[in-house]
Amino acid sequence: MKKILYIIVPCIMVFFTSCEDEFIDLTPPASITDDVYYNEAEHFLTGSNRFYSYLMGWGDQGIYSDHGSDLVGFFEGGDAQEYARGETLAPVDDDYYTDAYSYIRDINLLLDRAEAYNGEESIAEYVAASKFHRAYQYFFLVQRFGGVTLVTSPLDVSSEELSAPRNSRYEVVAQIIADLDDAINGLPNETSIGGEDKGKISKEAAMAFKAKVLLHEATWMKYVGTTTDGDGVSSGAGSAGFDAANITPYLEEVVTLTNSVMSADFELWNYNDVLDNLSSNFLFNLEDGGSNPGGLDKATNKEYILYGKYDFTFRQANTLVSHVYEGRLKPSRKMMDLFLCDDGLPIDQSVKFQGYANTPDEFQNRDYRMRAYFTYHKNLGEIPQNGDVTLSGTNNFGYFNSKFMSWNWSTEDAYRVTKTESYDIPLIRLAEVYLMYAEALYELNGSLTDNQMDESINLIKARAGLPAINNAFLGANNMDIKTEIRRERAIELYAEANSRFSDLKRWGIAEQELGEAVYGAVIEGTIYEGNDELYTPGSYSHTPESTMTGVGLRECLVVQPASTRNFSRDNYLFPLPTSQVELVDELLQNPGY
Repeated sequence: MKKILYIIVPCIMVFFTSCEDEFIDLTPPASITDDVYYNEAEHFLTGSNRFYSYLMGWGDQGIYSDHGSDLVGFFEGGDAQEYARGETLAPVDDDYYTDAYSYIRDINLLLDRAEAYNGEESIAEYVAASKFHRAYQYFFLVQRFGGVTLVTSPLDVSSEELSAPRNSRYEVVAQIIADLDDAINGLPNETSIGGEDKGKISKEAAMAFKAKVLLHEATWMKYVGTTTDGDGVSSGAGSAGFDAANITPYLEEVVTLTNSVMSADFELWNYNDVLDNLSSNFLFNLEDGGSNPGGLDKATNKEYILYGKYDFTFRQANTLVSHVYEGRLKPSRKMMDLFLCDDGLPIDQSVKFQGYANTPDEFQNRDYRMRAYFTYHKNLGEIPQNGDVTLSGTNNFGYFNSKFMSWNWSTEDAYRVTKTESYDIPLIRLAEVYLMYAEALYELNGSLTDNQMDESINLIKARAGLPAINNAFLGANNMDIKTEIRRERAIELYAEANSRFSDLKRWGIAEQELGEAVYGAVIEGTIYEGNDELYTPGSYSHTPESTMTGVGLRECLVVQPASTRNFSRDNYLFPLPTSQVELVDELLQNPGY
């Protein structure tokens, strides 16, 4: 830890430009040091603005987008794909560990200076935002590593934390909750944030994030328990502070918090009437009016609650976005078969499911999101016809991805070329809040009332062109609300904010789901079977296998066989970097590494 905890990071990046000129005039840049930086209110403003660049962004898409999950049909290599197979080894260094502590050090410095500042009222909002950012960084660390060493003040070479053992995840979460409570109390409501400052953290964003933390930890305690903690003596961070009695109050507070956010000034972004039922595509590449055929811009988006702000002039993605989402986020057989038919029934129960014989068949009478996400970006929304899809080798398993891709990317009509994409990156949006509300109610009560379904999951289904569900419908069709909530999370949050890996782990089912073979297009009984013009069997590494589909067992392309997928309970947490473990004897590695 000594390596990173006392590094001074004085660089200044003004994220919201409205105060840029004011700050530059305050002090000549060469003379800005920790000692003189935080002595005016504007310093706290610009300091807290800098922390927005520490949120997950497009440069983090490898972990943001759940590369390598069971819903994705691409496994040509990379850390995420290795992780999904249970092949992760303890690295010497991990930027996600060291960077987070560097950010926390920066945040702690502001909070320390705030305590001594004469003029508390004038900086209260900036302090609240900083508390949020510290909570955000610690929750990221908890999700990735479990318990970590808590540092809540600036350190020097004599600080005890430099040689301290890890705190348990439960102790870290207690600090996260305390910081978020302070943030909620000090942040402005969304309606009070002016257009030029949109993207700054609101009270509702902090409430939604706290709900996310509480739901994650309540379900982790319920389904995973202490099995990943280690004993804190020979490995891991231990289980100090674990209390299963927290599960119910955590879930109850999730309901309260999400209810408040649902009542605030947010709404689902639904322009299906002018976007040919493709709202669930264009929401995610929204820039100005030229970014979509409806002429809609970011000002129309009231669905994003917590998000990373991008701008074509001030902050482009500066990394491969459309290119990577095209290649690495093509869906698996499991993902394609999750979409319901437009009568609200699963494909193995619905008479409206057309099967797989012809290429366009499985797209018929389905959830709008299937066409919005997984038709070819160059002719987005057009269902592929026979002959449009040829199965001819690696990374071509039958399907396309268009979610998070710029409109008409890689054509002469492209709205953005790669690396210049400037759409905002969603971290929490209203659809997820609805799903958190529904899930917390289910975990508390084992059921939802019809009214609770109407005010949450059914609103999302309506945008997807699906009928509302209720308890009578579920009972009549041998369906259950738990499955439907989890189905909606898989579909609605596909490739967003590390949701799939996180969900599978906190539900305690990652070993099962990630241990299965990953399949692509159905071959048996389709136009591909025996058709040399459309299907080249020898171009694939694995022989087709039978798996359950919407019409029973059928042979499908194999993206990865089950024999290569060995994700275990030990893989729920990432290993600490060995460079840090070797520095401090008390810093114990996670179990299994």
